[in-house]
Amino acid sequence: MTSATPPSPDASSHSGSHHAIDTDSDLYEGIDLRDVFARLARGFAQTLGLAALGLVIAAVIYLVASPSVTTTTTSRVIFAFDGFANGEYPDHTKFQPDDLRAPDVVIEALNRQKLGASEESQGTIRSALTIEGIIPPYVIKERDRLRAAGQAVPSYVPDEYQITLTLPRKFPLTSQQRALMLNEIVTVYREKFLRTYGALPLAFGNVEETLRDADLFEYEFILNAEAQSIYAYLNQQIEKAKSFRSPTTNLAFSDLLKQAQLFDQIELNETLGRIRLNNLSRDRNAALIKMDYTLKTLADRERTASEEEKTTREFLEKAEEHARNQNYVLGVKSQATQARTETPVLDQGLVDSLLANDSYSVMIRKALDASLLVKRIQAEEARILERRKEMDAAIRDGNSDQSMLIKQVEASIKVMEEAYDRLIANIRKTHADYAAQQYGDAIRISMQPGTDSKYRPLAMAGIIGGFLGLALGMGLSLLGVYVGGRR
Repeated sequence: MTSATPPSPDASSHSGSHHAIDTDSDLYEGIDLRDVFARLARGFAQTLGLAALGLVIAAVIYLVASPSVTTTTTSRVIFAFDGFANGEYPDHTKFQPDDLRAPDVVIEALNRQKLGASEESQGTIRSALTIEGIIPPYVIKERDRLRAAGQAVPSYVPDEYQITLTLPRKFPLTSQQRALMLNEIVTVYREKFLRTYGALPLAFGNVEETLRDADLFEYEFILNAEAQSIYAYLNQQIEKAKSFRSPTTNLAFSDLLKQAQLFDQIELNETLGRIRLNNLSRDRNAALIKMDYTLKTLADRERTASEEEKTTREFLEKAEEHARNQNYVLGVKSQATQARTETPVLDQGLVDSLLANDSYSVMIRKALDASLLVKRIQAEEARILERRKEMDAAIRDGNSDQSMLIKQVEASIKVMEEAYDRLIANIRKTHADYAAQQYGDAIRISMQPGTDSKYRPLAMAGIIGGFLGLALGMGLSLLGVYVGGRR
């Protein structure tokens, strides 16, 4: 009999090794990559078809819904003028970004674009406009640092603003028209700003229009008032721009002031002297009537101003008496033994004293203004009264033939008007150069208007639809489901 040979240890270990490999194969048998790729390859056609179908469906849905989708036109504007850092216009009125979409600005922009400035279109455009300040990142970091350190955060006024016009795509404005509309709004606002703060007042330098309807005896009041207006303007400009010199006229404001003084001393004084010396008037009786009415008006103003002055003085006396009775003493509490803090400690006496001093200063200024007003009215009344006496004396003398004297005065007036026109022309040209230098870059566009492209959202919708169709096709292929075939 043949005896059975026992299995060797090597054989048993080899069998155990094969058993472990079979177990691992069973574990990865469900995710055979060859099978996965085979299924994807078999469903490649349907995957591409579903991707194309998803792309088309998404594009069609977007095109159907696009009329109700809004589009955005954006631009940026930078402001830089005197007082802007404090949130003020050059005349110290409050600056508001919404002034860019003021009704008069929008109406003018619509008219210039020939779009019709109806109430409906104006309301639609104004409601579609938004203005937002742009804050640089470094400013945000600095303010966060101050806030984290417990320090007071100062107010910040952005100097650059983003203007956005958001309208439905179906609104009857093309992308180019929307961009031009935003550009026109900024242009109209800039012109309005220059007219308000960069141009001379319309009444400045138009004294000739007033003289045409005035009598000869009124020339003195009108021309003297005009001269004072010119002096006040030139002195103000000298303080603001001492070193400015116009490239057009080659004149500084101080030079213009000298020209105005020469005009006053030569042409103006000669003309007014002829009128005053001869008490000239085209109708002396009518001149007396005007003077009488002016005196009556000044008397009424004097009574009103005197009452105001009396009331102001009474309040000032009460304030003085109250301050003496209270005996205010300025003082600050001392806490040398305690740790000093950033906030000063004030006692009630200091606060009361500051309030009393401030009230007293206000009352003094008001009393001074009231007294000066009364004195000015009285001086004007005395001047008119003196002219009336002279005119009345000329009428009593019976010398009514003024034709030759009036002709001489009219010739003098003609010479004076020519000199006046030259002076005003130099002032206007010099001021125009100054305004161009001072406010040329006060309002400027930092980013030209641009409208979102209508093709980009369409492309994004198509890409999303194509991706969803591609994912659907690959999923069906992995599941073994094939369009037009069996499982």
